Parts: sequence; structure tokens; C-alpha cells
Amino acid sequence: MSYKSDFIALCIELDVLRFDPVRRFQLKSGRSSPYFFNAGLFNTGRAVAALGRAYAAAIVDANLPFDMLFGPAYKGIPLVTVTAAALAELHGRNLPFAFNRKEAKAHGEGGNIVGSTLKGRVLIIDDVITAGTAIRESAELIKACGAGLAGVVLALDRQERGQDASRPRSAVQELEAEFHVPCVSIVTLDDLIDHLGRAGRATDLAAMREYRDQFGVR
Repeated sequence: MSYKSDFIALCIELDVLRFDPVRRFQLKSGRSSPYFFNAGLFNTGRAVAALGRAYAAAIVDANLPFDMLFGPAYKGIPLVTVTAAALAELHGRNLPFAFNRKEAKAHGEGGNIVGSTLKGRVLIIDDVITAGTAIRESAELIKACGAGLAGVVLALDRQERGQDASRPRSAVQELEAEFHVPCVSIVTLDDLIDHLGRAGRATDLAAMREYRDQFGVR
């Protein structure tokens, strides 16, 4: 799918996605990874516009039934905004969206939800899932407002096992099982490995395959 390859190429161009099989990157999990994904480097108008197009393409490709979008504070706020704009401009889907504040506002309209009222089937937009804390908090907010969780859309699914060795599932798989909703991503670890293979980057490819064999969930 062209949006996947276009997204990976953009991530590499912007250093959002970096590969270093020698020095590696230390993750919060304690694992030493040959690649690193930093969505914070989508920090220009051109970059976030392309990011919104990629999210919208992944949503349309997955054919998910939903009524509105939600972005968990803080990273999800720009993500849900550009995704809603891209869905309207490129796919003719003018959908409401909302995001939350970390702390409830005590003046004016008050509350901790900004944007549209949470109702119907709500699709969460986020970048990656590590422990799934932000998604679980968002799911509780959605439920408290009387709405339902339709699914989750991510930029990257690392397809890695969680820390519980007795249950070899990824963070994404754990969330899907817990909430019984689909979790869609623009790209996965498998997509990155396929891209490196097509690009002929043998050293990076070997390191990524080794990492997947050691920590991956297929």
C-alpha cells in the first residue's frame, strides 16, 4: 500500500524513524533496540499534514465503523486534529473530534473534554502504545460520557511482547483482548522490515530481523 511506504520514507527523511544496529537505542522497557520512533519530530506544517493523510488513509483502508475521533492529551491532540482535517478534505468525511485536558477546567465551560461531545462510537488516535495507560484512561472517559469505544489507530505497532513472559502478547494485542475492539496502525514492525529489504539495507535488515525474533509477536 503506497501510504505505508510513503509514511516510512517520510519518517526516515525527518529522523522520526532512525536505525542504528551498532549503538542501538535504550527503550523504557529496558530493551536495546536497533530502531527508534519519535513522533515529536513531526513538527512542521508539511510534516503534520502528511501525518494526517497517513492516519486518514489507514482508517479508510481498515473500513472501521465509527462516529467521531478522540485524541488523548497531550500527544493525541495534534494527531486527532490533523486526522480529522485529512478525513474531511481527502475522503469526504466531515467528522466531529475531541480531546481531553490533563486537569479539569474550573472556569468558563469547565470540564476536561475539549471539542465535540463524546457520543456514539469513538475512535482513539495515538502514536504508539507502550503500556497502554493513555488508551485505558481514554476508554474510561469515553465510557463515563455514555459513548462507546470503536477502536484505536496508531502510527506504529512495534509488535513486541509485553513484560509478562507467561502471556506472550503485544501491548496492542492486550488492548484488543481487553476492550474487544480493533487496533489499527499506519505501519508495523513487519512493514519496516519489508521496507528495509526492498531498500537493500542489509545491515539494518539483519538487526531488525534479529530483534523481531527475540522480542516480536507475529
